[in-house]
Amino acid sequence: MIKHDKKKEAIVTGIVEVDDKLGGGIPLCSLCLVEGHSDAGKSVLCQHLTHGTLQNAEISVAYYTTENNIRSLISQMDSLNMNILDHFLADRLRIFPLTFRSGLPHGHKPFLVLTHHFSNLPQEFKLIIIDSITLLVAHSEPVAIIDFFSRCKALCDQGKTIIVVAHSYAFEEDILSRTRSLCDARFKLRLEQVGESMIKLMEVLKVRGADRPTGDVVSFNIEPRLGMRIIPLAKARV
Repeated sequence: MIKHDKKKEAIVTGIVEVDDKLGGGIPLCSLCLVEGHSDAGKSVLCQHLTHGTLQNAEISVAYYTTENNIRSLISQMDSLNMNILDHFLADRLRIFPLTFRSGLPHGHKPFLVLTHHFSNLPQEFKLIIIDSITLLVAHSEPVAIIDFFSRCKALCDQGKTIIVVAHSYAFEEDILSRTRSLCDARFKLRLEQVGESMIKLMEVLKVRGADRPTGDVVSFNIEPRLGMRIIPLAKARV
């Protein structure tokens, strides 16, 4: 959902508790890094951002996924009460399944192919989500990774909003630090055991240009027909 304001627009999830922690949402023209553990909710967060954006007729979404094919992504989101089929059929959502081979070359070419594809999307496709680049990062040299984020940042300066998903372990610490510095927004997700159950935690580490101060941690679980169900931290830690 695009939240309208006299001063600016922001990409929001449509979940009030999450959007409040984001300081009102991710400002347009931002480069955002979503990093963290496996099964910590990175993809579902991106799906909420996709669904929210598609509620506004002015912005279309390009979703690049290594986790799903077209049918399975639509089905998965529908199971979480995020119906996107009509948007897909109306060409307001384009889904691009990605396959990265284990024997990837260490040069720039795979990243260049991606950014070239981004730049050739129709103008109305202002939100681009890549879920995820973990395997590509793990098989690429540092200069190629930094160049990719720099190219994404240049596209954001031209009006795109790009959300990049990756496991933190895929990066060397120095490269992770440098990529973080290029990003306007950064979220880190992890799992934490509370009693006999596991909950998901999202740390809001940076949202440059947010309308208001951002929060620090969102705790949640993922439930069928609902998606992200927020758990108050005080209750989660009892």
